Amino acid sequence: MLEIGWFSAKLFFKGKLLRDPIYFIRQTAIATSIGLLILVLLAQVEIPFCLPVTLCSLATGIMMPFLLKDFKMK
Repeated sequence: MLEIGWFSAKLFFKGKLLRDPIYFIRQTAIATSIGLLILVLLAQVEIPFCLPVTLCSLATGIMMPFLLKDFKMK
């Protein structure tokens, strides 16, 4: 398992893993910015900080499969 991860990391840093890296960066930036917006909005409420972090992580994790459904690798 570690060997597969190491091989994927080497391909990623060589630029040979992603077919369209701009698409991947754009979709990841969309999910990150929405998650950050949710975090900032929920952090303003008088609740413990672990709840906004948990909720924005959950929302971002749910969004990623939908945003990257057309993601292609080489």
